[in-house]
Amino acid sequence: MKRLALAAWAVLSLGMARAEPAYQYNQDAIARDFLWLEFQDIPASARPKVGVALSGGGARGFAHVGVMEVLTENGFPVDCLAGTSMGAVVGSFYASGVPFSQLWKIGQNASFSLVSKDFNSLGLLSLLFADKLLSSEKMENFINDNIGRRTFEELRIPFACTAMDIKTGERILFTEGPLAVAVRSSMNLPGIFKPVHYRHRLLVDGGVADNIPVGAARQLCGEWVLASVSSGDYGATELNNVVSYLLQTMDIRGEKLAAKALADSNFIIDSNVRGINFADLSKSYEAGIIGREAAYRRVGAAKESLILFSLDSIMEKYDKDR
Repeated sequence: MKRLALAAWAVLSLGMARAEPAYQYNQDAIARDFLWLEFQDIPASARPKVGVALSGGGARGFAHVGVMEVLTENGFPVDCLAGTSMGAVVGSFYASGVPFSQLWKIGQNASFSLVSKDFNSLGLLSLLFADKLLSSEKMENFINDNIGRRTFEELRIPFACTAMDIKTGERILFTEGPLAVAVRSSMNLPGIFKPVHYRHRLLVDGGVADNIPVGAARQLCGEWVLASVSSGDYGATELNNVVSYLLQTMDIRGEKLAAKALADSNFIIDSNVRGINFADLSKSYEAGIIGREAAYRRVGAAKESLILFSLDSIMEKYDKDR
């Protein structure tokens, strides 16, 4: 009853303050917008903590840039953030305070040359015909060049990213120490790049063990967790070489493990990037635009979900303000 009374009060109060005879307002939208303003006015210490989990997905994962931009424009608080693979890259840049304009420029120029100096025709031949994996060290340098040699402790919000120890199969959660090596490990594709040797571990892409790190976001702070997902379309992928088979296998594995994570989230934004291949980084910018469009379509429903989850906090604020 309190919830219904509060919603009715919000509609009546806003209608009295803002009613314009020339327009027909949708009462649900009016109530949502008013309650959203009330929610935004609550101090962070007095409301549920909001976490965001960014999935892996290779080039498709750049959709998270568009999603995060729309969330930011709509005033969503992001109290903590977790990412896997490309989600770890986007998440680390966001948590570092890198402007979206810089992220979009990166998307326009993305290629595997950012990840490895060996990923060219000669490197691919060595991968296919020789007992040699490529180095992803260049990705670590790229992150350091763009956000500085930061540690997790120096980020503006708590951030985590996931990798897997290829020796033990353990999921490794990074929350402290140097940022660049952790993000590099999180997107270090097994079977293509050499495992990252770090702290007595042999680390590969976290998508193999935890493709949508909802649990990591909850572990950091998230009482209400939004999952940003960039799912693939397996049937559309051309399987014509060893690399495509490796990427497809990893992609499917990550998707199969994602069901429980999605069930544990409070809200999902699934960007329709199924027409973009995992490895086609030249379409990263396109994925970002698709993610932005998907977030615009879902942002109203996301607000409603968070408002309902936070009604007790809104009621407490309302009672104090009376």
